[in-house]
Amino acid sequence: MQEPRSELPRVLNASHATSIVVGIIIGSGIFLVPREMMAAVGSSGMVYAVWIVGGLLSLFGAMTYAEIAAQRPKYGGEYAFIREAYGDLMGFLYMWTWITVAKPASIATIAAGLARVLATFAVFSFLTRPAFAHLLWSQIFAIAMTWLITGLNILGTRKSGNVQLALTWLKILLIVVIAGVCFGAAGSHGSWSNFTTEFAGARGGFSGFMVALIAALWAYDGWTDVTQLAGEIQRPQKSLPLALIGGVAIVGGLYMLTNAAIQYVMPAAAIAAADRPAADALRLIVGKWGEGLVSLGMAVSICATFVGSSLSGARVPFAAAHDGLFFKQLAYVHPKFETPASALILQAVLSSLLLLAIGRFQALFTLAIFAEWFFYALTASTVFVFRRREPNAKRPYSVWGYPVLPLMFIVAAVILLIFSFADQPRNSVIGTLIILMGIPLHYFLQSRNRTA
Repeated sequence: MQEPRSELPRVLNASHATSIVVGIIIGSGIFLVPREMMAAVGSSGMVYAVWIVGGLLSLFGAMTYAEIAAQRPKYGGEYAFIREAYGDLMGFLYMWTWITVAKPASIATIAAGLARVLATFAVFSFLTRPAFAHLLWSQIFAIAMTWLITGLNILGTRKSGNVQLALTWLKILLIVVIAGVCFGAAGSHGSWSNFTTEFAGARGGFSGFMVALIAALWAYDGWTDVTQLAGEIQRPQKSLPLALIGGVAIVGGLYMLTNAAIQYVMPAAAIAAADRPAADALRLIVGKWGEGLVSLGMAVSICATFVGSSLSGARVPFAAAHDGLFFKQLAYVHPKFETPASALILQAVLSSLLLLAIGRFQALFTLAIFAEWFFYALTASTVFVFRRREPNAKRPYSVWGYPVLPLMFIVAAVILLIFSFADQPRNSVIGTLIILMGIPLHYFLQSRNRTA
């Protein structure tokens, strides 16, 4: 009788990995955050300064992760790095936070966001109406999409990677077309003089810069997810650094292009007042169908984020179960499709429960963002642990500017955590408590395993 498979095959290449980085990062944020950033800092120059700082910080983090991941291409990414550097407890706490808050909230938010974008089209207007009792059609649609994407990911990692690659290319094409339409505007609909305008009601100062930076980093967020698939990427020593560094660089260029296109059409005050700056810009130029083009771009963009985020997220509980730190059923590998089916199903169940229970996710998502940045800093710090522990080890990729660039990323993450505590103390405390709740659970599970 054949032994059940316990490992996942390496079926993703460098193109898949890069498309996962680009596809997950570029969601709906680029179409929305220009408003928040302009309202915070008030001028085009400061907005670009924030984009550049946020992009560089993300790039420094990606370079640091690239060194760690290329040397340790294991299931679970950050979980595996933290566990190897700091022990089982810290690895478990990362997994616990990821599976209870960060990933289900992220997937639920992506699904709900897709429903909201599609509801702007007349054919999907029913999504805003009640289905029965207090349940909206948008919630039912979001849950159905969650299971559809989960089904795709169960059917094959390579299949999901191919879909991700196609959606990412389509997303890039739509962004370039949208930018081209904006820059093609003439006369009253486009002017370089808009770049010199200012928004007088901006928050300004250091706090305004930090609010804008958080918005920019949220737009850049997601580049870490590809490391969770490190155990399934071919030639990871070369593919992972290329995907992480190249992916973040591509996203930075597309973000700057999109922001410039919006600014070319709209002055600072108009951007600060617009709920959907990109849609408003195209509506000014070509009317209603231009707004529809932006909505289509947002829908495609969100779908690409959806596939990659769901695909990568389930690898964390799978890795923990594979290492004996979590319920062993989650280490199950489907014998035909060679995918972590049980972990994917658990992820979909938790995301669906959130979609059923909660209409708005912003409060929950802020908890996720706080927890994520804590673990980003912790993961980046492992590069110092591994360098000290293994000074003569062969490194397929070494982060440029060591130790300065990793330190800059860690310091920036700590500053963001401090600012989050000051700006949203309630959510930050709740986020901390959720992390700490994993401590007794870890010791309970280890005690049970020893008894068994």
